[in-house]
Amino acid sequence: MELIIDNLSKTYSNGIKALNSVSLEIPTGMFGLLGPNGAGKSSLMRTIATLQEADSGTVTLNNLDVLEQKNEVRKVLGYLPQEFGLYPRISAEVLLNHLAVLKGLTNKKERKEVVNALLHKTNLYKVRKQNLGGYSGGMKQRFGIAQALLTNPKLLIVDEPTAGLDPVERNRFYNLLSEIGENTIVILSTHIVDDVKELCTNMAIINEGTILLKGNPLEIIKETEGKVYQKTIEKDELEGYKQEYKVIAEKLFLGKPIIHILSENNPGNDFKQIESSLEDVYFSQVFGGLQ
Repeated sequence: MELIIDNLSKTYSNGIKALNSVSLEIPTGMFGLLGPNGAGKSSLMRTIATLQEADSGTVTLNNLDVLEQKNEVRKVLGYLPQEFGLYPRISAEVLLNHLAVLKGLTNKKERKEVVNALLHKTNLYKVRKQNLGGYSGGMKQRFGIAQALLTNPKLLIVDEPTAGLDPVERNRFYNLLSEIGENTIVILSTHIVDDVKELCTNMAIINEGTILLKGNPLEIIKETEGKVYQKTIEKDELEGYKQEYKVIAEKLFLGKPIIHILSENNPGNDFKQIESSLEDVYFSQVFGGLQ
């Protein structure tokens, strides 16, 4: 199974160019689409999910033309959008059963088996009688995955799934997605670098509707190998360093800023070369690109 996106473009009526000749080849497994808010991730996900039209380009899922054969694509598609509504006064079991009917699972015995299996898979079986309004954020996301898996999809799209989750729920979600990705194309759209680093064997970085970099995360990290330097500075020095160096990341440690800069040569000035990370690659691409 393979999803092939070729020269996909989309400009909205307000003039915003959301997708600019996007081309990607996505095989079975976990694929990370990494980019800041407003980068075009959701526009790409909605287009693949048959929820909006493209201006030009093609998308094929094996032999299916995604942009033309929408009904056929929807039969093999699971989609968890960034925001989705749930009926707070209905239990997970009842709502999942109802959604299964809507998706064509009309045989009562078969439907019950599928619903129970998905509640077990998403670790919600013990709370299946509980109303969804009492679920935590992570539980709601896992229910979202359960409904997306009702038709045993060949392609699963999840848009910003771990935003707002605590570390325990995030790890639980990682494990669930990783298991699903063994036999399914799973596209994980996120601005959280750790999501991609932990889960994905293939990835792309997108910004302003354009693919900046794509490949295996470990190979991509080599793009900044030997070029990242770190230094702890005073707060009032930060703007000066930004003027003089290519600062790609900054964070606080014990109240003092630690900056990462990108440099082809050793910059001196007490900077120490450090091992490059996917986060360094991401920031170097999104905030100016590699030199």
